[in-house]
Amino acid sequence: MKGKFITLEGAERVGKSTYVKMLKDYLTLDGRFYTFTREPGGDAISERIREIILDKDYLGKMSYHSEALLYAAARCQHIDSVILPALNGGKNVVCDRYIHSSYAYQGYARGLGCDYIRNINRYAVDNCMPDAVIFIDLSPDKAYQRDTDNDDRLENEKLEFHRAVYNGFKELEKTEKNFYSIVPGSREETFGQILSLLKDIKFI
Repeated sequence: MKGKFITLEGAERVGKSTYVKMLKDYLTLDGRFYTFTREPGGDAISERIREIILDKDYLGKMSYHSEALLYAAARCQHIDSVILPALNGGKNVVCDRYIHSSYAYQGYARGLGCDYIRNINRYAVDNCMPDAVIFIDLSPDKAYQRDTDNDDRLENEKLEFHRAVYNGFKELEKTEKNFYSIVPGSREETFGQILSLLKDIKFI
């Protein structure tokens, strides 16, 4: 039986990676079989592409089309080498970001349009769309009150860019199937909401 595929999405600094780690710890203790991965990245080649995409030295230098195409290339490699083999092997997959980030960041915030993003990703994602997308709904105005020492190229973009990304996710919320929005409270409360949702959709 083929596994199920869920993704966690959101603007910068909303805590996605923390919730993915909490979910990994929870499911490991539960003794179930899951694959946890991220985008951009997930395998050796895609991680090298990630280094280029997020390198702060390229802030203001990388063209928007190059950025979008690098994400698509990393995703194609990631799907072929990690996601599809896991799903076809019966494992459930949890991914930190996926195609909806490309829609929000490059399609909406960069102004390239969702049709463009859909077209350059068509080969990679045609047979590999998530069963559910969990959107951590926290605006940049609140998220950027949190201190962090791990700024990358995208995190260093101006607040107006991050507001555009957030608005892009909110537009996707209106149109995308199986797109579930969670407004975060305390870390434990939010994680409880994520678990409850995953149980409702029979992921865990």
